[in-house]
Amino acid sequence: MRLTVIGTGYLGAVHAACMADIGHDVLGVDVDAEKISALTEGRTPFYEPGFDEVLTRALASGRLRFGTSLREAAVHGEVHFICVGTPQQAGSRAADLRYVEEVVDGLVPYLPASCLVVGKSTVPVGTTARLTDRIARLVPTGVRADVAWNPEFLREGFAVEDTLRPDRIVVGTVGRESDETLRRLYAPMLDAGVPYISTDPSTAELVKVAANSFLATKISFINAMAEVCDAAGADVVTLADALGHDTRIGRRFLNAGLGFGGGCLPKDIRAFTARAQELGVGPAVTFLDQVDAINERQRTRTVELARRLAGGDLTDRRVTVLGATFKPNSDDVRDSPALAVAVALHRQGADIRVHDPEGTANARRTRPELRCEDDLLTACRGAELVLHLTEWGQYRELDPVKLARVVRKPVLVDARNALPHDEWRAAGWTVKGLGRPAPADRPPVAPAGEALRATIASPAVEADHPGLPYPALPAGKV
Repeated sequence: MRLTVIGTGYLGAVHAACMADIGHDVLGVDVDAEKISALTEGRTPFYEPGFDEVLTRALASGRLRFGTSLREAAVHGEVHFICVGTPQQAGSRAADLRYVEEVVDGLVPYLPASCLVVGKSTVPVGTTARLTDRIARLVPTGVRADVAWNPEFLREGFAVEDTLRPDRIVVGTVGRESDETLRRLYAPMLDAGVPYISTDPSTAELVKVAANSFLATKISFINAMAEVCDAAGADVVTLADALGHDTRIGRRFLNAGLGFGGGCLPKDIRAFTARAQELGVGPAVTFLDQVDAINERQRTRTVELARRLAGGDLTDRRVTVLGATFKPNSDDVRDSPALAVAVALHRQGADIRVHDPEGTANARRTRPELRCEDDLLTACRGAELVLHLTEWGQYRELDPVKLARVVRKPVLVDARNALPHDEWRAAGWTVKGLGRPAPADRPPVAPAGEALRATIASPAVEADHPGLPYPALPAGKV
C-alpha cells in the first residue's frame, strides 16, 4: 500500500521505516528540512536501539523516501498517518492540537482521490469527530477522506519492537471500509497473532490516555509508599516484592524512585484531566492531580536528601549526576527528572557534573548552565556526592571500589533504587535510596525469592516486557 507518514519525529520516523520494512511504499513528510535531509541520508536524528538498521534497510529497498511537501504527500498516499506532536498548551494543562490541524489544512485540499486519514498522535477524546468536520469543509468535490484513530504505544528504547511486534493494535473507525483497509495494512502483524481491537474513534482515543494514566498511577502509588517507608523505617523494595506476588497487582512498574518524565506521560495525564473538565466529568479523574503531584514531589525529595547528605548546604559542593535522559536507552531529555534535579541542585549552589551515555549533547543544548561530561570518571572525579538518577545499565556495572578512589567523598544517592546497595556499602560508600532505610535502621530482612526476581523486569529496563511469542515478520511481504 502507498502510505504517507506526516511528522518524522520519534513516532513518525520509526513508523515510516517499519512500515516500509514490512513492504509498504512509504513517504515520510516533515517541515524540518534538516531532519528530512538526515533521514534521507540514513542518519537518525535521535538515539533508538535498532532504528539505524531498519532505516538503512528500508531506504535500500526503495520503499522509503522523505520529503517536505504535503502536496506531494496528498498525491502519493492511499493512507495518511498523522504523527505530529500534541504538546501541552502554554499556560494550560490541555493538549495543543495546532500541529494536527496544520497537517489537515495542508494536506486535504490537495487530495486527488478518496483516502483514509489515520491519527496516531495522542489526542483528547473527540478529536476524530472534530477533524472529520474540518476535513469535510476542506476536501475537494468528489473526494472522500475518512478519518480513523490508531493510537501508538511505543516505549522509547523499544520502539522498533513495539512497532513491528506490538502487544495490541487498536483502531477506531466509523465504517467497515476503513477497518478493512487497516487490517490489510497491518496484515503481517495480524498473521503473527497480534491482537487487533476494532472500536469506535472515541474509545480508541481514550485507550492511550487511559493506559498512560493507569501506568502513571501505579508508579506514583509505589513512590507514595516510598515516602511512607522513609517515615516508618520500612523498605519499599521488599514491600514492592511482596505486592508483586499478588497477580491482581503485578510487579512491573512497581519500582519506587525518582518518578516518570519524558514527552508523553506528564503532559498526557494533564491533558486528560483538562479534557475531562471540558466534558463535565472532571471529578472522575481528580486523582490524577495527586498522581502528578506525587511524581513532582519525588524530585523535591531527592534534592532535599542530597542537601541533607551534603551537611545541609550545597554551596560549592561538587555533585555528580549520573543520568540526564528521562529513561535509559534514549537520548530524550524532555521533562527529565534527572535534569530537573540537577538544575535544582545547581540553583542551590552546587558545582554540578552531569554524565549520560547518550543524552549529554541534548542536555548541553537544553541546560547550558550545567557542566556535562562525556567521560564518566571525569564527571565523578572529586565529587562529594554522587546521584544515580537514570538507570542505565552502564551505571549498574560500575565498580564501587574503583569509583571510591576517584571521588572525594564516597556518598551515593540511588534515586532509582537500581544499584546493589550492599556491594556499594561494602566498598565504603554511604548509600541512601528513596524509601530504603540504612541497614542500621532496620532488622535484617531475607531477600525476595529468586523465582520472583527472575520474573521481574530490572529497573534499568522498567518499560521492557519479556518478549511476546510472535514469529518474525517477513520483510517486504504484506
